[in-house]
Amino acid sequence: MAALLQIRDACKSYGSQVLLDSAEATLVEDVKVGFVGRNGAGKSTLLRCILGEEQLDRGEIIPHPKLRLGYLRQHDPFLPGETALEFLQRDSGQPDWKCGEVAGQFELKGAYLEGPIAKLSGGWQTRVKLAALLLHEPNLLLLDEPTNFLDLRTQILLEHFLRSYRQACLIVSHDRAFLGATCTHTLDLSRGRLTLFPGKIDAFLDNQRERREHEERQNTAILAKRRHLEEFIAKNKARASTATRAKSKSKQLEKLELVEVATDEPTARIRPPQIEPRRGPALRCRDMAIGYAERRVAEGIGLEIDHGSRAAIVGDNGQGKTTFLRTIVDSLSPLAGEVRWGHGCQVGTYAQHVYTSLPQSQTVMEYLESVAARGTKTQEILDQAGALLFRGDHIEKPISVLSGGERARLCLAGLLLGNYNILILDEPGNHLDVDTVEALAEALVSYEGTIIFTSHDRHFMQRVASCVIEVRDGRVVNYNGAYDSYLYAVNREIDEGERAAAAARGKTGARPSGGPPPSRTNSAPRRNEREIRKEISTVEKTIARLDTQKKQLSEQLLTASNPQEALRLHNELESLQQPLAEAEERWCQLQEELG
Repeated sequence: MAALLQIRDACKSYGSQVLLDSAEATLVEDVKVGFVGRNGAGKSTLLRCILGEEQLDRGEIIPHPKLRLGYLRQHDPFLPGETALEFLQRDSGQPDWKCGEVAGQFELKGAYLEGPIAKLSGGWQTRVKLAALLLHEPNLLLLDEPTNFLDLRTQILLEHFLRSYRQACLIVSHDRAFLGATCTHTLDLSRGRLTLFPGKIDAFLDNQRERREHEERQNTAILAKRRHLEEFIAKNKARASTATRAKSKSKQLEKLELVEVATDEPTARIRPPQIEPRRGPALRCRDMAIGYAERRVAEGIGLEIDHGSRAAIVGDNGQGKTTFLRTIVDSLSPLAGEVRWGHGCQVGTYAQHVYTSLPQSQTVMEYLESVAARGTKTQEILDQAGALLFRGDHIEKPISVLSGGERARLCLAGLLLGNYNILILDEPGNHLDVDTVEALAEALVSYEGTIIFTSHDRHFMQRVASCVIEVRDGRVVNYNGAYDSYLYAVNREIDEGERAAAAARGKTGARPSGGPPPSRTNSAPRRNEREIRKEISTVEKTIARLDTQKKQLSEQLLTASNPQEALRLHNELESLQQPLAEAEERWCQLQEELG
């Protein structure tokens, strides 16, 4: 296999922080590599160096003469008023049939492909950028956390594509399930060094653990031998008859060196809240409707969650998972029906509106001391802070200077130091690396209370969930089966859709440009064009107004210093999400109706 990219003696530092220390690796054609490492290890920095956006302090990155890099862009490269199809043609220079063929792999069809891209939601725009990336026919794809904020179906679509993609990939991700499904090799960045392991992420982690255990056993044996030699030398060095032997043993002692444990970095050991287990129903929802004054998201909700359950809330983006969580914690009032918690329930919440309202004047340690359960020892607080990556001088940092990710981790640490017997967790794995996510999963599995949570990380869901609740098509219902069964059902839906599309292409013999998605208006009497265009104009004004409000609130939230003001702005921002998504969907339906 040809070497597409060689990294030789790469060194990169920021002040005293060493990210790359004579790092070396070779990426070859047709091999998909999962790129892992602790948060802040330097993975994204190395990607920027490969792209030429940053320079190494020393060393070199040698590309093959025929290397064609493809990088998933985080910014929006779209022109005002441009359709997805027009963007794909402009960006790639490919004909419309080819653009439609690739776009169809991500279910970009009909109005989603031929309407203005600015009207699409963020998830659909990500699909457009993925299609554009592939149209350049790169032989090395660079993907930096590609599954962040993608719903399950979009993740699986991307996964299906990558499995059939015949070129090389380098994928940075903390999602073990995604890496395991797409990558055959694992590249680890640790202590400034790169190590390429010829196996999948699970095999790599098993190998890493076995190697560490072997090295620790080896060190234990060396320490025991050291003690034995030291005792012999101490007893015999003063005697003339044994001094020679003692000197010989001293030379042996000098040669005994401890093995440097490969993963001798701080390992997260997260402690869950220590509570008395309870029995019976923890939560009852009766004939409940959720949503906002202008629109119901779901109704007729009848649920019962028992104490000790670990309920995963699942569903596509925009279906109402967060709205459901906000309603059961009384951040949002139900539109009808009731929510009732069992006797003695102490509910702790982890969500964005919580960590945007942390006390600005306290330090990390002061905050954790203030929220920890009574009687928690200082060392226990320090251990929990360290597990969530607050170590050394970081525990004295004021909350006012923390980044969004640091505030999220601080809020999670505080929650886990409490004595809550109910935990409501909205994407708890965000801002955490693979090792810390695994440690959090272990802690939650051992927790004796009740957990209701959402996550985009399938490995985390499989480890933690004991039951599944699906939010879909205006309903919130218990899904009959474990998370693996739910995953199987979603995969089957997607497979059936792909087979139907392939059969349709085979019958027509035409190159696929993608037909329009099913429309609820197909069965209705066809209106005249003037009526449709009039409604389109009204919907576009609504989208523009809501989008403007969203941008203004986002700008205000970024600069808000008052916690109460930040919470108010966040709630207002979140309340815009559903009507905006519905308006976008209606616009697409009208475009289809227009033909």
